[in-house]
Amino acid sequence: MAQYVPRVGPRVASAFGRFVYNWSGFNQYGLYREDILYEDDDVKEAIRRLPPKVYDERNYRIIRALQLSMSKTILPKEQWTKYEEDVKYLEPYLEEVIRERKEKEAWLKEK
Repeated sequence: MAQYVPRVGPRVASAFGRFVYNWSGFNQYGLYREDILYEDDDVKEAIRRLPPKVYDERNYRIIRALQLSMSKTILPKEQWTKYEEDVKYLEPYLEEVIRERKEKEAWLKEK
């Protein structure tokens, strides 16, 4: 697979998008949007395919968020994940998994 450079920030920055992002609250724990995805089979497979460094960074953010949640605190505002800095690190792997699943389903349907 070719080297992937994750897309940083949203495709369209808007005041409403920024408001909803900050209102959701996960950024106050230092999480990215893709850290909180519901882990269905496709997402689990995409997570399994992550490079070790990215996988470890993801686990660190989640463990830190759990620790902060248990202690009922949040990060200092300067450490919050900013709307423009949200990295879509899982997107290419997830798209690949979904494409492969659809291809497999189509192939099995033809049999």
